[in-house]
Amino acid sequence: MADQTEATTGTAQDLHGALSIGVDVGGTKIAGGVVAVDGEVLATIRRDSPAQERQAIIDTIVEVVRELKNDFPSCTTVGIGAAGFIAEDRNTIAHGTNLDWTGLRLADAISERVGMPVVVENDANAFGWAEVRFGAARGKRNALVVAIGTGVGGAVVVDGRLLRGARGFAAEIGHINVVPDGRPCGCGLNGCLERYAAGTALGVNGWEQARFRPAYAARIIELSGGDANNISGKAVTAAAREGDPCALECYAQLTHWLGRGLADLCAVLDPEVIVIAGGLAEAGDILLEPTRKAFEAALTAGTHRPPIPLVLAAGGQEAGLVGAADLARQS
Repeated sequence: MADQTEATTGTAQDLHGALSIGVDVGGTKIAGGVVAVDGEVLATIRRDSPAQERQAIIDTIVEVVRELKNDFPSCTTVGIGAAGFIAEDRNTIAHGTNLDWTGLRLADAISERVGMPVVVENDANAFGWAEVRFGAARGKRNALVVAIGTGVGGAVVVDGRLLRGARGFAAEIGHINVVPDGRPCGCGLNGCLERYAAGTALGVNGWEQARFRPAYAARIIELSGGDANNISGKAVTAAAREGDPCALECYAQLTHWLGRGLADLCAVLDPEVIVIAGGLAEAGDILLEPTRKAFEAALTAGTHRPPIPLVLAAGGQEAGLVGAADLARQS
């Protein structure tokens, strides 16, 4: 299928009135929904994900799509947001990062069983597209969406188009290098942004404080059940909300690297807005304000360019399936 993805209407105008099914495939759940042209979700289904069984994942996606199609027969397309590197054909899982489906032609496997055209997209791209079409970046033709959770994912929209790159691997912003020879990353490299700016990195920051300054980190340890080896980003965030100095220092470490990483990306992309999404975004201003300061301090020609606002995502937990459905509708 030709790529007609645009943040505005255009050649796909006739298809925009059609309902589309979006499916967000995660490591623990598979969520599906029927999405209208304006981004409204008309119905949803959620199933536990059989993450270690390829065929079981396919069967569950098919089950979700069929049930939604049965309730909304006018649905014409299916979009699937999946973790991993999605090839330029928007069909093949070139490399599955969390699920066992590397090499799988997922769109074909689903389409032949549900009888509808299927488009597969990276989950962060799908989420980001929803923010540009219907959320915090609506109306912007150049946007950077950053999803901060267990890792750091992203989506880039340039001149109204989702940036995929030559092989479909663009916008893996969590793997830009910020600390040469730094913390090892699951991608095989060292010093990647997500090793310093994700929720897991926040937990590591707390663990390091507890190891070397246990009295200073006492509240974080307490919120971790008294076990310094069990410190998570959630415990650090809970302590930070109480104003705990150690937890706020952990956030200062994270936001320093996040702000610098975003500034480096803006030197290349020059977006109109940066949208911060993902589980860590729930920290609100605890995350956003110090990140903004670090970002502005590191931004190239920062005093000679219009401000680039950093805002929180507006799409909520359904943004991934909304974006996937809309991308399918426009293809």
